[in-house]
Amino acid sequence: MAEGAGGAAAATGCRVDLTGRVALVTGASRGIGRAIAVRLAGCGASVAGVARTIEGLETTLKTIREAGGTAEGFAADVASPADVQRVVEEVEAKFGRIDVLVNNAGITRDGLVLRMEDSAWDEVIDTNLKGTFLFSRAVGAIMMRARFGRIINISSVSGLVGNAGQANYAASKAGVIGLSKSIARELASRGVTVNVVAPGFISTDMTDVLPDKLKTEVKERIPVRRFGAPEDIADLVAYLAGPAAGYLTGQVIAVDGGLSM
Repeated sequence: MAEGAGGAAAATGCRVDLTGRVALVTGASRGIGRAIAVRLAGCGASVAGVARTIEGLETTLKTIREAGGTAEGFAADVASPADVQRVVEEVEAKFGRIDVLVNNAGITRDGLVLRMEDSAWDEVIDTNLKGTFLFSRAVGAIMMRARFGRIINISSVSGLVGNAGQANYAASKAGVIGLSKSIARELASRGVTVNVVAPGFISTDMTDVLPDKLKTEVKERIPVRRFGAPEDIADLVAYLAGPAAGYLTGQVIAVDGGLSM
């Protein structure tokens, strides 16, 4: 339990009280993952941020600590069973428990399917889908023993409707949805919920590199006529991690400004 965490939620205006909870967030070094880690810490949780390198987590950890929160960084390749098991054991040893798991780590290797290299397929499936499986399996065992847990997996609108040039990414994110629904059925009787957040176009460094013309065209397809912010995803994740979401499991919630409806 984080010292002084009791006042964190009130101090940040967070509407979800996660005081005393421990949250493990993968892909916490930037973008949506960083926003999630910061929001959960602001709601009172102690955060274990996971990325490929500890150095990549410096900004996330600094932001949380300067706001009075508790956070530690852990390096791992999420597609490596040995790395995942090691990190989960280290987090449990450090904090004594893991209450919330956010599987956010993901990569893209875009290309048309007829020209896609095997390596581009394998890398995306391994990171986005296998990584989610490995962490869910390792942390799920801890949650089952505790008879409480929140697993929140970050998919994508691409996993719901597909996207040309992203067959590997869309397949991995659709796989996350099927995996999550299956795990939700397996763990529900032990007090563990499993839900999916499917972001649409979110303003991150991944979308910042898109040509302005393409950004304009995409925004015209979104009913609310704008990209979302990482905090839009973080807000929902915080809710799903909190006490009010205890009767919500196996669900896929699209945060996409209406793009997929």
